[in-house]
Amino acid sequence: MSIPEATPETKVVKDATCTFCGCVCDDIDLTVEGTHIVDAKRACVLGNSWFLNHEVDDRPSCHVDGQPADLEVGIERAARILVDANYPLIYGLSDTTSESQRVVVGIADWIGGIVDTTTSVCHGPSGMAFQGVGEVTCSLGEVRNRADMVMFWGSNPAESHPRHFTKYSLMPKGMFLPNGRKDRTCVIVDVRKTKSAKAADIFVQIKPRRDFEGLWTLRALAQGIELDPETVEQDTGVPIATWQDLMDRMKAAKFGVIFFGMGLTMTRGKHANSEALLALTRDMNRHTRFTCKPNRGHGNVTGADNVVAWRTGYPFGVNLTRGYPRFNPGEYTASDVLARGEADAAMIIASDPMANFSQPARTHLASIPYIAFDPKETPTTRSAAVAFTVATYGINVPGTVYRMDDVPIPLRPAFESPHPSDFEILSRIKRRVRELQAGPVRVV
Repeated sequence: MSIPEATPETKVVKDATCTFCGCVCDDIDLTVEGTHIVDAKRACVLGNSWFLNHEVDDRPSCHVDGQPADLEVGIERAARILVDANYPLIYGLSDTTSESQRVVVGIADWIGGIVDTTTSVCHGPSGMAFQGVGEVTCSLGEVRNRADMVMFWGSNPAESHPRHFTKYSLMPKGMFLPNGRKDRTCVIVDVRKTKSAKAADIFVQIKPRRDFEGLWTLRALAQGIELDPETVEQDTGVPIATWQDLMDRMKAAKFGVIFFGMGLTMTRGKHANSEALLALTRDMNRHTRFTCKPNRGHGNVTGADNVVAWRTGYPFGVNLTRGYPRFNPGEYTASDVLARGEADAAMIIASDPMANFSQPARTHLASIPYIAFDPKETPTTRSAAVAFTVATYGINVPGTVYRMDDVPIPLRPAFESPHPSDFEILSRIKRRVRELQAGPVRVV
């Protein structure tokens, strides 16, 4: 007589946190059957895909030189790679917990290496601008309750952060905005009409690569400086009357906020664009309350910046080879270090540079021994000297992540994974690194 298969246990995880994007929505109710998530209430289309398509990889938890290996063997090999290196590089960090990020910075400090995050290839220019100009900031809760003017510059949240409009910025009814969307003015500045533009009350289509000129036009108008209309339209592609109308509306707002994305930070001007926007926000506070925030992509990229900053003083691209932190984007950032062939070992956490770095960087990475951590098999894990298959943060692993507004959010995992967490493995690697650096124990 055949024994019927046991029905998987069904449970509901209330207020789970989605770590797909920087919104880090923490109001998701997950219905879990065994090791499968079958429903994610309130999740957006991206969050639904993140939760419902999650499957535990049945690969071994550790591979050494492409072959399955015991976890202890992998940890020993990884520690020796890092200790023996003269110029080791650690990169990634944006899709793991802040607890793991803290351990990683500790390892980088002990081995005297470089620690860099994915910020260096997305909002790195913003990080540089924050240090040069400062930031007038607020939480997303304040935006929800107070912002009667919401601007998006070089950002397309309708596709990249689908719940941004409905949960934080445009639609929700706030303490001082009882009518929700009706109490708000939405402005979108971009080089093309994106899906987000459909939600805008005012859409300003600026010339490509002319964000800097547009921002300085607004800065001049904010201070009452007279500009030549013909020059402004030629430089920005937008009539000065449109800029003046926008400035009048910004001055009339009670609480304004500007969200900016990679359309601003990774085009011509880069950090100069971010500095111009931060300076504009600062200027506006002479007239009314205005703030700005970058629209961050990865689930915990903001946490990576925070952890690296409060451990070293700098948010990314930090060189610790001399025993103290040095910061110089372009010199100490991962893609540049690899492209110049400088690093002689690497450790990649929750990132896939083999799929998106330049060809010279990928070629050099493939030529050196490196360790890779990822819940799934990727081009980076396939070429690694040591590859660890780890549990997925937020779904299998608890911990802390930072929302795009620098607010820490706790994780409530749905079910356990047969694979260890990267926090566990990294902690063991750090311990073994310290043992190897201390040398053999002398028996007297």
